[in-house]
Amino acid sequence: MTSKIASQFSALAQATVRGNRALVFAALLGASSLVATPVAQAQTKIGYVNVERILHSSNTAKSAQSKIESEFRKRNDELERMANNLRAEIQKYDKDAPALSDSERVRRQRQLEDLESDLQRKEREFQEDVNLRRNELFSDIIDKADSAIQRIAESQGYDLIITDAVTVSPQVDLTDEVLEAIGG
Repeated sequence: MTSKIASQFSALAQATVRGNRALVFAALLGASSLVATPVAQAQTKIGYVNVERILHSSNTAKSAQSKIESEFRKRNDELERMANNLRAEIQKYDKDAPALSDSERVRRQRQLEDLESDLQRKEREFQEDVNLRRNELFSDIIDKADSAIQRIAESQGYDLIITDAVTVSPQVDLTDEVLEAIGG
């Protein structure tokens, strides 16, 4: 590297003697780029946070999951009762079908279809309500984690923190710090 700088400066000296301003300017640019190169090669500090782990193993996430389960337990039990009732009615129909008249068989088939579609509708509504509540509770956890990540990045001088990667070195994994910052 010193020989490049020396040759740049000797070219500068020769150009000065000749009075060629354009060559002097080019030589100065070349020399300044060689001097500025170490600054441009400064290391970027990168960190990684496993959001899935935060959403599954943090105390806040576990508490939110327990809250969801307790809020929806009664409806879940009701759906299970309806499903068991439908299965029992289907078995009863299968057992009685050979002895039923055509009109009675059609009536009971429609009744079973109505029970099944009612159960499916209630299961869909239940799942939508659970998902809405989960999103509501977990968005708070995500907001807390984002704030913690921002504080860690600022306090420790990170240039970039990523949340999705194929492979990660444990040296750049900040997940434990974020978990600690949001309360485990």
